[in-house]
Amino acid sequence: MIFITGGVRSGKSHFAEKAAVTHYQTEFNQAQRLIYIASGIALDHEMEKRIERHQADRRAQNIEWLTIEEPYDIADTLRKLNDGDVVLWDCVTTWLTNAFYEGFDTGTPCVEQSGCLEQKLESLKKAVGTLLEKRVTFFIVSNELFDEPPYTNEEVELYRHTLGKLHQWFVAIANEAYEINYGVVKKWK
Repeated sequence: MIFITGGVRSGKSHFAEKAAVTHYQTEFNQAQRLIYIASGIALDHEMEKRIERHQADRRAQNIEWLTIEEPYDIADTLRKLNDGDVVLWDCVTTWLTNAFYEGFDTGTPCVEQSGCLEQKLESLKKAVGTLLEKRVTFFIVSNELFDEPPYTNEEVELYRHTLGKLHQWFVAIANEAYEINYGVVKKWK
């Protein structure tokens, strides 16, 4: 497992895509599929443009990606992956935001439901554990949000705290961990 974090528009997705493609091509005789798990939802024009840019970047690589759009149930998607797959998940921060606010349209987002968020996180961790027992190369992309001062909004701080704990967990079990800022790659593990 390779964990990749960095600032917004830092080059982390490009780095992750390039690394996943390289690994896929190196392991081509054994690699089954090159999979991109996208957690983004185009809720506004900016996000729509970002999704389109990411899709265009993948098309420009002249390699076949299997794209799975999964904004909510990432654990179920991870359980369905096969031995030999090379997988890139972009990104944890988007998925966590989706998890926080799933149910908002019905009046009760997950973050306001007792035990809902904990259940989603536990399900994710179990699915990642199961995935790591398979012969899958798993690249995880996330945003680094911890260089900014604390927020006064309790919900935002809960989000940052949850994301921080999730990052620590990913890095602890990862084979490699990278931070990318301004296109500069720093290998931490």
